[in-house]
Amino acid sequence: MSCNSSTAFLTHALKDIQLNTTELVDAVAEANDISKAKAKEVVNSILAAIIEAAKRGEEVAIAGFGRFYVKERPAREGRNPRTGEALKIPASKSLGFKMSKPVGTTL
Repeated sequence: MSCNSSTAFLTHALKDIQLNTTELVDAVAEANDISKAKAKEVVNSILAAIIEAAKRGEEVAIAGFGRFYVKERPAREGRNPRTGEALKIPASKSLGFKMSKPVGTTL
């Protein structure tokens, strides 16, 4: 299957569906006519590459899909909702995602 037809298939097949990893692997395998084992390797390697780049503080941009980036939150003071006592909330990092314009227009 060509890249364009598999992309179109995935876009159509995944619309209005919440996927877990297993279902994503199944969809990739079917769209590309490959075994589920090979599709699992592909999906896992893509996710691992995104995570490794994030660990290094790098952004991962996938043309036509979006970009993954590390968001840093500074330390701040919060309040315990039960007691009203002040707490120190430590600085943290999270993985952010900004979708591309083509993805945004299809939603």
